[in-house]
Amino acid sequence: MKTKYSLLIVISLATMLTSMAQLKPFTLDDLIPGGKNYRAMQPATMANTWWGNRLIRLESTKCSILNPGNRWATLTEQQDVKDAMSAAGLNAKDCPSLATARFPDASHSEMVLQNAKCLLIYDWKLKRLAHYVTFKTEASWHDYSAAAGAVAYNRGNNLYIAKTNHAGNDEEALQVSTDGSHDIVYGQSVHRNEFGISKGTFWSPDGKRLCFYRMDQSMVPDYPLVDIGHRIAEPQPIKYPMAGTASHKVSIGIFNMRSKETVWLETGDNTNQYYCGITWSPDSRKIYLYNLNRDQNHARLIQFDASTGRQEKVIMEERHAKYVEPQHGLTFLPWDDDKFIYWSQQSGYDNLYLYSLKQGRAIRNLTSGHKGGVVLDLLGFNPAQRSVIISTTWAAPLQHNLFSVRVDDGQATPLDGGQGVHSGKLSADGSQIIDSWTSPDVPRKVDLVQTATGKRVTLLENYGQWKGHAIPEITCGTLKAADGKTNLFYRMVKPVNFDANKKYPAIVYVYGGPHTRLVNASWGYGYRGWEIYMAQLGYVMFILDGRGSSERGLEFENVTFRQLGTEEMRDQMRGVEFLKSLPYVDGTRLGVHGWSFGGFMTTDLMLTYPEVFKAGVAGGPVIDWSLYEVMYGERYMDTPQTNPEGYHDNNLCLRAGNLKGRLLIVFGYNDPVCVPQHTLSFLRACADAGTHPDLFTYPGAEHNMAGHDRVHLYEHITRYFEDHLK
Repeated sequence: MKTKYSLLIVISLATMLTSMAQLKPFTLDDLIPGGKNYRAMQPATMANTWWGNRLIRLESTKCSILNPGNRWATLTEQQDVKDAMSAAGLNAKDCPSLATARFPDASHSEMVLQNAKCLLIYDWKLKRLAHYVTFKTEASWHDYSAAAGAVAYNRGNNLYIAKTNHAGNDEEALQVSTDGSHDIVYGQSVHRNEFGISKGTFWSPDGKRLCFYRMDQSMVPDYPLVDIGHRIAEPQPIKYPMAGTASHKVSIGIFNMRSKETVWLETGDNTNQYYCGITWSPDSRKIYLYNLNRDQNHARLIQFDASTGRQEKVIMEERHAKYVEPQHGLTFLPWDDDKFIYWSQQSGYDNLYLYSLKQGRAIRNLTSGHKGGVVLDLLGFNPAQRSVIISTTWAAPLQHNLFSVRVDDGQATPLDGGQGVHSGKLSADGSQIIDSWTSPDVPRKVDLVQTATGKRVTLLENYGQWKGHAIPEITCGTLKAADGKTNLFYRMVKPVNFDANKKYPAIVYVYGGPHTRLVNASWGYGYRGWEIYMAQLGYVMFILDGRGSSERGLEFENVTFRQLGTEEMRDQMRGVEFLKSLPYVDGTRLGVHGWSFGGFMTTDLMLTYPEVFKAGVAGGPVIDWSLYEVMYGERYMDTPQTNPEGYHDNNLCLRAGNLKGRLLIVFGYNDPVCVPQHTLSFLRACADAGTHPDLFTYPGAEHNMAGHDRVHLYEHITRYFEDHLK
């Protein structure tokens, strides 16, 4: 069952970082985000951005610039900005963190800083505010355009635009919409952030127009969350379209900064339609977007006239028997406005395709020469080389590596050392990339790379945060999936001071759903801090990415279509079989834990294999897919009306009577993603069936616990396993 993986199979962080004498134990505050010592215990890194082709290092109180000779020099400090704010009559206490700084124009010594209270354009050479906007009511987001000299923002679900080419507040802002309400929302992300949507406003390149979403959700019932932060708890309703029910309608408007008028794209009947990938043409005259039907099996790329909103033509269409999932807009070539790059999984893997508007067709698949790997990110271009810079899994399935691909012929050149997980930011002219990376035995390195030659200089290298601590051995390997042929990757963390002659309890940590993977070729193979802590307490921790998870291609993911949970559990049980075959694992003391989709998987495993798992902790679980949101749920399950068997077979309430082990359910009381009805319905079903799960909730928390609540959460989870699995 076990096969070899070509990367390092075993790493011993303890060997790398520590001596065996007087090793200190970790605390949860050391290992869990929100912990008091968490930041200090993480590998040092470097937040960066570019001012044209000059590299800037960002810190909360200082910005530095990389000078020739690769030496850092202070560019400006937060106190300078505060002094400029005071000189302009602003409250210096409202000064944004310099970590938010952006540098939109390489020809000017101006940086943009923003927070909920203000947007500042600060000239660091003159040490003064060039322009600013203050918000009389805190803005949760704003979208700044240097070309427009303006910032778009939302207040009271209406859309506003404030000019930034003068200093002042937002009292004289343009109000783009007037009927915003709980039911009608302007300028915000729509379709519950699916389809790659992360914002709701889109400035034209010339700054003369603003494209924006309008979402009518009046037909979607209010879901009754409650805010207990008052003497008498108050309703906190959200709009939550559940699978098979009415969904919201989205329209797309274009506001003309000169005429102060809005035109609407002629998209037709917006009922049961999704719109994503909004892209302006380089000349600001056209708008492109993907229109996806509610079945999510037919996507059309459509071109519109930006001045009139008129639909001009359908550029291309894509269909799939299961689902099509556009998540990216178009990227026009900086040297040829006729051609753009688009993403597609039509080959079975995420690839980039080159399209010519004049020819009206796709010219070629730019990235087809690496079968089996996926493109992860498009970072930008090196126009001098006529190449596109991308991140991929081409080098190895667990890695993220950077490549330069020539647009003319698809020839790919690696830009890193071929190991580990890399992420990059490209300079304005594409000649340099800042590469922040990690590998199984490298906690963090940051290199400056020349994209034409691959030549690199290391700017930061870090190894020592965990020196002196007791660190477990982490291994990585492969198992065959339940289909008997597909390789699955796992990570295993052995107990500190491991003794092969002992029998240890084991915990399976699981996610199992789409868009996520847990095992990769980063430091410790992507370990989580809680795994280190539990290994310290004497547990074997086991993590397996089964079919249905991400970065392995469309077929690997969509094998779960219409039966979420079924194939995923079969693969997890292959991992359990492997665990039980190990002489040092006590097969009578197996636990399982996961959050969100992993909470669903945890509960499902406990109910489907009640004789296998002694204890489990399910966080924020989906219990009944008919109670989950339209966009995500229907992509993978279709509707309850068209797939009643799938919804029935994976409704965990119907198997509540199977529970035998100890199961703790934890959820945020104000969870807007996996609403409390999931957990409450399951508790009702368990009471009816005579079974006895345990429950803990975090009032005021949403889908994930933040801050010190997260430390408390993992202390609570740990205590549960200590009580019921040891």
